[in-house]
Amino acid sequence: MTISALAAGVAVTSLGLHGLSAALAGGRCRKSLPERAPAYLPPITIVQPLCGVEPYSRETLASIFALDYPEYEIVFCIADAADPIAPLVHRFIASHPGIPARLLVGDDRVSANPKLNNVVKGWKAARHGWIVMADSNVLMPADYLTRLISCWCPDSGVVSSPPIGSRPENFAAHLECAFLNTYQARWQYAAECVGYGFAQGKTMLYRRDVIEAGGGIEALGVEIAEDTASTKLIRRQGLHAHLVDRPFAQPIGPRSGRAVWKRQLRWARIRRATFPMCFGAEIITTSAFTLLAAAIAARQFHLAASSGVLLAALVWYGSEAALAMAAGWPLSRWSPVAWLARDLVLPWLWVQGWLDGQVEWRGASVSADEEELAAGAVEPFGHR
Repeated sequence: MTISALAAGVAVTSLGLHGLSAALAGGRCRKSLPERAPAYLPPITIVQPLCGVEPYSRETLASIFALDYPEYEIVFCIADAADPIAPLVHRFIASHPGIPARLLVGDDRVSANPKLNNVVKGWKAARHGWIVMADSNVLMPADYLTRLISCWCPDSGVVSSPPIGSRPENFAAHLECAFLNTYQARWQYAAECVGYGFAQGKTMLYRRDVIEAGGGIEALGVEIAEDTASTKLIRRQGLHAHLVDRPFAQPIGPRSGRAVWKRQLRWARIRRATFPMCFGAEIITTSAFTLLAAAIAARQFHLAASSGVLLAALVWYGSEAALAMAAGWPLSRWSPVAWLARDLVLPWLWVQGWLDGQVEWRGASVSADEEELAAGAVEPFGHR
């Protein structure tokens, strides 16, 4: 077999897998997907950690009070009573007296994860057996809770939603969408379709008894991230992580390239520490190797190398464009450039993920490695 023939096989295989992942994700994310009709809508507690006022705080707070659901309560959590978000939350609570809502203050140091430390009190105060942990920057549609409960199956341990970037206002924000939407969400839905689902911390629906059977809310502190801990906890019980149909949006607004890099590096190092085998395979998900293979394979079809690269790029990014269009995700003239920039960054991001176990989280450096967490999980946030 010649080198060009081997390269052709690599290019065709990777393009096929890429297109298949986009098709699998599109089957669950397309905006025209029919609504599921759950037979029972149980009362739900939403536990939402807050930290500071964000660009879309008023809009996301308004959305949580406008849900179309028979019975739900909201438990907001802040670590510090002086947090500037507190007065705004109190105003929203006062202006919606018909919705049970409260703001709890305190920081339970059960782990190295500041978000988990913030939500422990909310979990314990929840009145209902179904609990949603939702980040403060999730823009909730009116049917948010209905869609979550509709995807709960007999073998579910958690139902979650990947963050879908929306409203990008500059190129760095489009780059963030390129990571979140047609890359990370695409692969996450494809993995779930083949029975290997992962929880995603942006939105997670739990049944309290499942978590209590696995050791309680504190058990989610054995990993640096509560979503990876949730995934492992439920798998030990023979349960699965499922994803919501048509995932929920996270408004991006303007972003800096530095902020995008730091966030993606943090997530990469967490994935490397918690699911190293899966993270190891991420190096082959970039288009860079496929386009290189297409350039080498072009001579097999009597084409110029540039023609091979162009044809492969059209198939690769055409699949992503089709997914974004079907799902109603941001799609503009900047999208192909952002997708290419993302794929060029991915190998370096992958290398950096292996080189260091430290992640920056809310201004502190925390180890993502299990052995260091076990040695002193709460120390990094005990002396700030």
